[in-house]
Amino acid sequence: MPHEANSLGPYVERSRADWAALAASTPMTLDAATLDRLRGLSDPINLSEVREVYLPLTRLLSQYVLHTGELHKSTNDFLGLSVGRTPFVIGVAGSVAVGKSTTARLLRELLSGWPEHPRVELITTDGFLLPNAELERRGILHRKGFPESYDRRALLRFVMDVKSGKDEVVAPVYSHLVYDILKGEQIVVHRPDILIVEGLNVLQPARIRPDGTTGLAVSDFFDFSVFVDAATEDIRNWYVTRFLSLRDTAFRDPRSYFTRYAQLTEEQAIRQARHLWDSINGPNLALNIKTTRGRATAILRKASDHRVKWVRIRKL
Repeated sequence: MPHEANSLGPYVERSRADWAALAASTPMTLDAATLDRLRGLSDPINLSEVREVYLPLTRLLSQYVLHTGELHKSTNDFLGLSVGRTPFVIGVAGSVAVGKSTTARLLRELLSGWPEHPRVELITTDGFLLPNAELERRGILHRKGFPESYDRRALLRFVMDVKSGKDEVVAPVYSHLVYDILKGEQIVVHRPDILIVEGLNVLQPARIRPDGTTGLAVSDFFDFSVFVDAATEDIRNWYVTRFLSLRDTAFRDPRSYFTRYAQLTEEQAIRQARHLWDSINGPNLALNIKTTRGRATAILRKASDHRVKWVRIRKL
């Protein structure tokens, strides 16, 4: 697409080739062994994808961090203040199985390699899911991952505390193996240069109160946000593929919440995965996740082979 083709819209779009050229001279700091550690299950991402998509994105992000710092200094000078700079917060959103977790981990790894901001922390909103017992009490265990299944007040308070510059902020820990919050375990965030917040619903707007007013949203505290996007049918297929991989790996662990799926035949597993997608993850994507795409600073659009085919960046 020509650069001018969407000049009147809110985003600037770049093809894969044009986007990759933006960081052609930027040194690659990631090796194959590190990428193997970072990639998600059934995610075919390779070093070429990192170099051509995520390296330019982190270069742009570093510019945002730099200029946000300059704006902070200018504001302090203008107001006669000596307030310390607070962390730069990045939100990463997208569907289950679209690859947002890999994206978030890659951003953390690449951004921490820049000398200007070596302390990069990553938090997933899974830790702010309500415990299974509470979800069962409310009758919404089957809606896990929908906005109402999170302790939104705790998540908001966490991000506000980080953004306000607190020296130490704690977050709960979630286990995908046992499918629940781990009691007594916490992640401690110590005033990072950059905090990445990854989750399904991080770009949700503020809720409207009964009196018609609105409160705050987690995304109000983001300095930059990324939405990982793809066609719904492609994501559904990736979800089924991942389910089959889990059936042969994590589901076989006796501690797993999903051990009952380990003995399914391939045909049965495919049928079960499609049912879970069509009844839970698909509706959540359509109703709550994809509707927030237009609120992102950057959109990474994937093709059916998982490769990012174009990037959109919101105009300032």
